[in-house]
Amino acid sequence: MNKLREIECFIAVADLGSFVKAADALGISKAAVSRTVLDLEARLGSRLMQRTTRRLSLTEAGILYLERCKQIVAALDAADDLLSAGASRPSGLLRINAPQTFGVLHLAPLWPIFLDRHPGVSLDITLSDRIVDIIDEGFDLAIRIARLSDSTLVHRKLATTSLHVCASPAYLQQHGTPLHPHELAQHQAISYSYNASKDDWHFSGPEGAVSVKVNSRMHVNNGDSCVAAALGGIGLTRQPTFMIDQYLRSGQLVALLDGYTSPELGIYAVYPSRAHLPAKVRAMLDFLGEAFAQVHWDE
Repeated sequence: MNKLREIECFIAVADLGSFVKAADALGISKAAVSRTVLDLEARLGSRLMQRTTRRLSLTEAGILYLERCKQIVAALDAADDLLSAGASRPSGLLRINAPQTFGVLHLAPLWPIFLDRHPGVSLDITLSDRIVDIIDEGFDLAIRIARLSDSTLVHRKLATTSLHVCASPAYLQQHGTPLHPHELAQHQAISYSYNASKDDWHFSGPEGAVSVKVNSRMHVNNGDSCVAAALGGIGLTRQPTFMIDQYLRSGQLVALLDGYTSPELGIYAVYPSRAHLPAKVRAMLDFLGEAFAQVHWDE
């Protein structure tokens, strides 16, 4: 017999003072209530009730047990209330994983705004360019910048970003300006280690799809380092506009290969499941959707 069922029957009989009334309140037969209480007493090895034809009363052990059982039921009700409130009101710790550079440039300024709107939520942010397993590593949500492949994870698209090949004016003055993707093979490249296509860079242009294998003098697993090396004149690099927009505007980097485009990347919020989505995750998804409804890095 389920212990909670035994406790439920015992409390009902004790509070109502009758097996018949308890059976009516619980929607089961009087025999079932009587059997459940007898089984409880047998399991505990103690009589909880004195029964006569006229009245029912609790033994000393029954009084003590009833008090403790009501504490247990109250704690269970409080646990139910806590989760029910959490399903409708954002609360608790929200663990988020995001790429390093995007997290610093475009997410860090948003966190104070979100926390001010949702005082019941606290954040645990991990910035890493490594693709984490959000389920195994316990994240509620992750930001992914990719051409998202089929996945068991649910995702919401927040924005897009374009990839551009760029270099510093000093590098181009010394090594020349490539006008066609095939010319990239004669230049020094600074490549992002986590690029899905590695050193094979793909473009679309007037003649259709074009691919070239670049000569990477430097591989880095962080986009900021790729950009810093390009700013230093080491070589050319291909990076997303959300990262290099400011340098293109200032003229510190020059966008190359006019007329040739790289595949566009989506910026996604991914999470394990739509089922029973916690309010804190739903609030963050709505907040990020609002924050990135309009972006300006591709203008």
